[in-house]
Amino acid sequence: MNAPTKELTLGASHSPLTALVVEALREQILSGAIPPGERLVEGRLSEEFGVSRMPVREALRHLASEGLVTIEPRRGASVTSFSAEQMRELVDVRATLEGLNAKLAAKRHDEQQIAELSRILEEGTRLAESDDVATTTRLNQRFHDALGSIAANSVLQDIMRSLRDRTALLFAPMNRSRGQQNWDEHAAILRAVIKGDAELAALLATRHVYNAAQMEP
Repeated sequence: MNAPTKELTLGASHSPLTALVVEALREQILSGAIPPGERLVEGRLSEEFGVSRMPVREALRHLASEGLVTIEPRRGASVTSFSAEQMRELVDVRATLEGLNAKLAAKRHDEQQIAELSRILEEGTRLAESDDVATTTRLNQRFHDALGSIAANSVLQDIMRSLRDRTALLFAPMNRSRGQQNWDEHAAILRAVIKGDAELAALLATRHVYNAAQMEP
């Protein structure tokens, strides 16, 4: 495993220390430094990060709740891996809901929130080919969250937030090779939202998910 990108110190209380371990592990998982299926041994991670086992254990539980880590009795924790069938199911559901999300955003057409989405798009486009995987991943998440804020459906936002956590690992390898294409597709979705073309926004958002997963609808 690569060394964590953030310095972890024992002077912090367990809560912020756990947060640092969570972010360091998440970054390593989504960057591919820790591949799907690899075991996450508490003792080894504790030594690597220079912390006790408690914040490591809490961090693993948190990442399990996001779907990035799988914890099994007697086998411990490992980076989540998906079967081909699970991948297809996740992509189909996310594509459908992202389409609905964009459709609602285009119908509501909140100018102030659209301006914020435009700022995120501008920053993401500027960093599209950057090697800073953590930053581009966060910007991608911010774009979709901001689109959800425009849609303003709290039930859909809750479902999408959980689904994006679960599918982050699935899309991470593709996102690293699709930098500019991802943001070009985001720009097309935003243009449809600005025009208030709900059907086009839905189509583009749905297609964007299948493109990112490199699957056919």
